[in-house]
Amino acid sequence: MTQTASAIAPHTFSVTPELEDLGLIDGCDHTQRVLLTPGPLTTAPEVRAAAGVDWGSWDRDFVALTARVRAGLLEAGGVPTGLACVPMQGSGTFSVEAAVRTFVPANGGLVVGVNGAYGERMARLAQQAGLRVHVVEERWNRPIDPERLARVLRVRRGFTHVGLIHCETSTGLLNPLRTTAEAVHGAGGKLIVDAMSTFGALEVMADHPAIDAVVAASGKCLEGLPGVGFVLSHPEVLTEAQGRCDSLSLDLVDQYEYMELSGQWRYTPPTHVVAALAVALDHHRQEGGRAARLARYQANSTALTEAAAQLNLLPYLPQSVQAPIIHTYYAPRGNGWSFSRFYDLVRRRGFILYPGKLTEEETFRVGCIGRVTAHTMRQAAQAIGQALASMGLAATNEMN
Repeated sequence: MTQTASAIAPHTFSVTPELEDLGLIDGCDHTQRVLLTPGPLTTAPEVRAAAGVDWGSWDRDFVALTARVRAGLLEAGGVPTGLACVPMQGSGTFSVEAAVRTFVPANGGLVVGVNGAYGERMARLAQQAGLRVHVVEERWNRPIDPERLARVLRVRRGFTHVGLIHCETSTGLLNPLRTTAEAVHGAGGKLIVDAMSTFGALEVMADHPAIDAVVAASGKCLEGLPGVGFVLSHPEVLTEAQGRCDSLSLDLVDQYEYMELSGQWRYTPPTHVVAALAVALDHHRQEGGRAARLARYQANSTALTEAAAQLNLLPYLPQSVQAPIIHTYYAPRGNGWSFSRFYDLVRRRGFILYPGKLTEEETFRVGCIGRVTAHTMRQAAQAIGQALASMGLAATNEMN
């Protein structure tokens, strides 16, 4: 039975049998809004509770916890144990910058595929690191052509690496990782993959010979709390990169060698976030690993797509490049549109959405990841429809 808007308002949030059966949302937290965002996102109560314990950063229990988390991250990504996992403090962007500064040599250069805000950010942080950068730009609703990236490696001397955003959460677009890795390998280059929004659900191919680094973070598909990034790489690639990084705190080789030697972080670790991540990784394993997590997100994405179609909401992306991570929709036509008002109306019904990232068109985004199910997505779509109706707007399946 479809629930009414009042049933999903924040203080009367109704936990469905489906959610309870899956253990996805407990029946105790009636003030918890559902975050349908690309991170931070809705987490399990056990994950949040794990952050309520204090840990000594040098204590042997935390050293053991760090080792458990590093191994768990390799397992969650379906990555061979021969690879190295280097956690870093901070958001995922800190780890992307650490990877770029650590692996791209000063006499090399980075070719960046840009079809969204996070590609732009990678190019910018590489430029600020003083590296040579070549941007291969594409429209935000089209994937990066791997051959265009490889061509730059072949014709522009000195460019050694390619940077690719696996899923551009600016829009939800999935870039072609496998064909890009093959193309870069064929051109003799190396690849740095920002897998921030896909790690733990989609295949990231960290053991591909062209890939120097896969970068991700705790607060996305792993459903942990935000605050820890990590980089997966081959130990020999890390060894080759010794001395390249021009930053003390972002030097992945130094962080890796110190952890291998002592089991500890070089500088004050985010102990509470690491503890929460350990529980999130347990949940990931118990759910069935990466394949099961992807299946749930696919079901969420399908439920959202179907419900949005019933509302006549027009998606920004063609289905062929849509990742089951976050969807972008055009704002309905009409003079009454205001994202801030729309946001507030949906928020009152228990759901947190994201504004669009596009600068030239009015859009909004709805995330499919986090501790949510397809039923949650249908509830969210109902809330969106009610919000639009109260604004006097009806989507017309046409661009604004």
